[in-house]
Amino acid sequence: MKYDREQVMRIIPQRDPILLIDSVEELDPGNSITATFFVHPDMAIFQGHFPGNPILPGVYTVESAAQATSLLFLSLDRYSGKLPLFCGIDNVRFLRKIKPGDTITLKGSLLSENTEKAIVKSHVEVFNGDEKAALVDVTLAIR
Repeated sequence: MKYDREQVMRIIPQRDPILLIDSVEELDPGNSITATFFVHPDMAIFQGHFPGNPILPGVYTVESAAQATSLLFLSLDRYSGKLPLFCGIDNVRFLRKIKPGDTITLKGSLLSENTEKAIVKSHVEVFNGDEKAALVDVTLAIR
């Protein structure tokens, strides 16, 4: 399955300026996802992080991983239309800078799902081009 930005917004609740997924290139609902985000040079965050040497803040990278995780699970009928709430992040590693004009690719996969409690966990690898830029395990409660 492939989704453009409009289709992404039909699944997850985030909107600009915090919508950090532009497209879904591959999706196996509940199992794996490959999504992309273009780091637009005009993002307001770059005015302060850092003037003259702009770098995407790590929290934005983590949020994009959470949004990929949301898409991974909200695409399942049992969670469709629900609200994904951040429960935790584990094993976060930042390996490469992400700069304005870069396109990141997020590759997420299921780590665990507790259907009774609607708690899901994924492992997301964030790539900047061919280089791994970050790793993060995301836990969401779906309400």
